[in-house]
Amino acid sequence: MDGTLVDNTPYHFKSWQHLFKKYNMGELSVETYKKEISGVPIIETLRQLFGDKYDEDSLKGLLDEKEAYYREIYAPFLRPINGLENFLTELKDAGIKMAMASSATVGDIDFILDRIPIRQDFEVIIDGSRVSKGKPNPQIFLKAAADLHANPADCVVFEDSLAGIKAANAAGMKVVGITTGHPAADLQPSNLVIDDYATLTVQKLAALFF
Repeated sequence: MDGTLVDNTPYHFKSWQHLFKKYNMGELSVETYKKEISGVPIIETLRQLFGDKYDEDSLKGLLDEKEAYYREIYAPFLRPINGLENFLTELKDAGIKMAMASSATVGDIDFILDRIPIRQDFEVIIDGSRVSKGKPNPQIFLKAAADLHANPADCVVFEDSLAGIKAANAAGMKVVGITTGHPAADLQPSNLVIDDYATLTVQKLAALFF
């Protein structure tokens, strides 16, 4: 979802920067965010950063604080990535099953899908709480395939994060990288790299399998 349905990566980065500054964690660089935080479940990152100081209830409070700030600054700018809605309609009309597999919380997913009318396009929606291992572990993508009753080898994952691309490759799935978080050169190994969905078609996806 983050970075693939909406281009919200800069706002997640700003919310993490806010948290780092408030709790005297030093400066958070863009490079560190993209390599170590982006695509990873928030609670896992918080455990790594604050686990020696806070219990689980306190970590949940930090998660809620971080997400509240993110939603506040992103809400005025929330919109789908260019071409997304038409592309989802094309996939649905072609009979292609779709799942959304996100490391985000249920609240974060609802924040997006309550504002962009695409929830009905997905037969399956998996949030971060439904898996025990976050990306780059492939568990979330394999679970999505299982819930769709699909062979992983027949699936295409759309990803913007390096952890997500590693997870998709580990799941044995095709990968389309989208350049919302990284330049095209960094999104390897992806089978295809796009800037948005404006010119992507079902036929171009099908060609990945031949």
